[in-house]
Amino acid sequence: VSDQMNEKIHAHLRKEAGYDFEITFDELPGVKLHMDEPQPLGTSKGPSAAMVLSSAVGHCLTSSLQFCLEKSRAKVKDVSTDVETSLVRNERGRWRIGGIKVNLNISVDDSDKEKLQRCKALFEDFCIVTASVKEGIKVDVDLKEV
Repeated sequence: VSDQMNEKIHAHLRKEAGYDFEITFDELPGVKLHMDEPQPLGTSKGPSAAMVLSSAVGHCLTSSLQFCLEKSRAKVKDVSTDVETSLVRNERGRWRIGGIKVNLNISVDDSDKEKLQRCKALFEDFCIVTASVKEGIKVDVDLKEV
């Protein structure tokens, strides 16, 4: 596994119409994602930024747990995750993400229950997105007029 401190991800957003943006990634040539705002601003053609963040937290945690179990050679029968993200207004009336609740449901063979207990103690710390969100992420914004 490479050193994450030296890795970069490159996302490119291009306006399609209204609040609908097509997103591409240098690391995934040919893959396109659409994001949009819900009505009345947008047309809900794709998920909103809050939805993508919510699903990223859930996916990262679920993948981290799955990885730990696979490395432990545990037999995963089933896994599903539900993520509920609460939107609240701050003191200035601006919408913010107030919290994210993740419910993971996993089923392993009875013989692998001990492995699951071990992974329960480890998996959150290895989830890049969730750990970063919990710690707070520095965001630098550079606006250029073109």
